[in-house]
Amino acid sequence: MLRRRFLQAAAVTAPLGSWAQAQTQAQLPAPAAAPAPNTLDPRHFSALYEVNIRQHSAQGSFNAVTADLPRIRALGVGMLWLMPLQPIGALRRKGTLGSYYSIRDYTSVNPEFGTLDELKRLVSTAQGLGMKVILDWVANHTAWDHAWVTEHPDWYRRNEAGEIQAVKANPNDPNDTEHWEDVAQLDYSRHELWVAMMEAMRFWRREVGMDGFRCDVASFLPNRFWELARQVLEQDGPLFMLAEADAPEMHRAGFDATYDWKLQQALQKIAQGQADAQALLDWWIDRVKRYPVGSIGLNFITNHDINSWHGSDEDLYRTPQAAQAMAVLAATLPGLPLLYSGQESFSRKRLAFFEKDPIEWGARSQADFYTRLLKWRSTHAALQAPLAFDGLEWVPDQNTNVITFKRRGPRGARLQVTVNLSAQPQKALGRIQLSPWGWQIGAPTAPAKATTPVKPRSNSTKRPGKPTTPKNPKPKSSVAPKR
Repeated sequence: MLRRRFLQAAAVTAPLGSWAQAQTQAQLPAPAAAPAPNTLDPRHFSALYEVNIRQHSAQGSFNAVTADLPRIRALGVGMLWLMPLQPIGALRRKGTLGSYYSIRDYTSVNPEFGTLDELKRLVSTAQGLGMKVILDWVANHTAWDHAWVTEHPDWYRRNEAGEIQAVKANPNDPNDTEHWEDVAQLDYSRHELWVAMMEAMRFWRREVGMDGFRCDVASFLPNRFWELARQVLEQDGPLFMLAEADAPEMHRAGFDATYDWKLQQALQKIAQGQADAQALLDWWIDRVKRYPVGSIGLNFITNHDINSWHGSDEDLYRTPQAAQAMAVLAATLPGLPLLYSGQESFSRKRLAFFEKDPIEWGARSQADFYTRLLKWRSTHAALQAPLAFDGLEWVPDQNTNVITFKRRGPRGARLQVTVNLSAQPQKALGRIQLSPWGWQIGAPTAPAKATTPVKPRSNSTKRPGKPTTPKNPKPKSSVAPKR
């Protein structure tokens, strides 16, 4: 009954962008009670939160993350991703502390983070709060001082001189010169390795209760390995598998979700004034053409790689307002939205990857924004149900500095999202006034007049009509501007 009343009320709820001003408006209801652990409920897909254990707190410990779980859950997060937590190799280590992705022992925990019992408490606490927990899994390579290097040297690839080789970052590019010298490349032509790797993964399922895995550079491994791994790992209960890859065939190889780098790149270009609505339409056309129906993309504006190697939120999105607009799109377009440790504070620095470099949390200025955004995500049926291709309708608009789309869910649930993709005030659908980087989420509305659909660009240089900035905008009271 509560859910039905909320869906009816959604039609008159003030737009998301007016939250900061409309303090007296009715608040969205809290999500229903969390389901029992080990059920893949749609609410687990409200958002995935990536935890950088080393940098998440000054302590850099399992216990510190456990203490922060109620706050993370309160954001509306349904699933937790723990970056690699095993012991880090000392041989050929990069920096002082080394890379998380240089695994010295697959079935132990890094003593810098805590003990196995403390990790178990972290996982059980998260699950008790209604979240799933997945572990970052590094199956492509090991540290140079992993026991397999001496016990099973034939499990590693070798160069022309017969030496175990370091990992090449882009193995299919003959001109690539980037190598990860701190890790040794495993050789998946050795099927004994397959068994050992699957057994190591099962350890975390059976002993710790992990609900799944985020698989590092998953496309570097044979698809057949992942197909078999999925069958083996599902013997221990419901399973969620995320591939750090964007190849469509990964969805047929046992993965529930893959990275959507193209969406992130489009959002970044928009925030920097280098693209407009057409970038989103081109992204969607490409996705529909290439990906199987039912596939889930991981939607993100940042993650550990982007932050450390490409730039902070401020570097990439310039202002908190622009970052929020892009986050609205990541959370309301089809896919699974990701938050990275510190994103709720609008990061202004790149975190060191091989050193201790705690997040500067400050006042967590974006926490309220993400909490309210993810409530839409976790409670409105139009955003819950269609995780892949179902229920998305682009609304034509001559103004390419705005984007509007509708989402459809079961039992007639509908929602409309409109976002200003620029740092200037804009009008959408001929009637909706939006402040710079403003947005509106609410019941679908009809455009003021017929408009020409925005079509994918051809080889012609002709562009859609220029956007107009109305003079003295006077929005209706039911459609409040964002700021």
